[in-house]
Amino acid sequence: MSKANARVVVLTSFLPNFQLLASWAERHGHQIPLVVTPPGGSGHYGGGELSAGLGKGVSLLVTGKLRTVAAPLIAALAPDLVISAAFPRLIPSEILTIPTYGAVNLHPSVLPAGRGPNPLRLLYEGAETIGATLHRTEAEFDTGAVLSQRERPLPERLSGPSVLNSWSDMFAEVIEEGTARALAGEPGLVQDSTRASYMPPFSDEERVLDFTEPAATISRKVAALNVLVPRALTRLPGCEGTVLHVEVLPSTGRSAGTVVAAHPDGCTVQTADLAVRVTVERGSSRG
Repeated sequence: MSKANARVVVLTSFLPNFQLLASWAERHGHQIPLVVTPPGGSGHYGGGELSAGLGKGVSLLVTGKLRTVAAPLIAALAPDLVISAAFPRLIPSEILTIPTYGAVNLHPSVLPAGRGPNPLRLLYEGAETIGATLHRTEAEFDTGAVLSQRERPLPERLSGPSVLNSWSDMFAEVIEEGTARALAGEPGLVQDSTRASYMPPFSDEERVLDFTEPAATISRKVAALNVLVPRALTRLPGCEGTVLHVEVLPSTGRSAGTVVAAHPDGCTVQTADLAVRVTVERGSSRG
């Protein structure tokens, strides 16, 4: 039987993940007295966004000094559980050994596949499903025993926002199931390291779309690159900029990579099989 009224410290740099955890805590009568986030970040990430979204009674610690600053403050709170989600730092043993029921991490893939900072690469490279895992946190990234997992087909209307919505649903489910197991003292299932894969960040070159590829490949890559903010790029003459959206159209019969029509907000391009209507933010190359 899992523990009720737990004290939970959250490590995150992403406000929506904190909001998921705050909703979970409220449903179960748990308390989140402290959120820890690293310095920096912009847009959806970072201390500024978090401080505006935290509820009453929740303190925010912005620090990159996890051993010397964060660990003593967390220890003073005597938490039952530490949960990390979208926290881009390796969590040291000085923190992992503090909570009564250990530390767990939320990861957006079906581990051991997709370890590392960029599980969206799985989608970019051809995966037909997306997933989520809550696992125990160990000394290395994404290697701990699995407490809960979900896996689902790609959204029918594939886009960055639709992938994010599907992930949010799965995150809520694995948090609900996995934290109950953690607070019941269950160890979880050890990952099979022979099935592990590591997903590094996208390079600048990988952000540039190749319109000689099939339309489905282009749509998948745009979705993978645009989950939080549009990062897919086109360098087609007269259609340069950040790709906001692609819509698949019937083939025009032209050569792959040919711009067949220009529009005020983009262009229509023939791909290897079908055409795509590309909506762009002209002159933009967001990081």
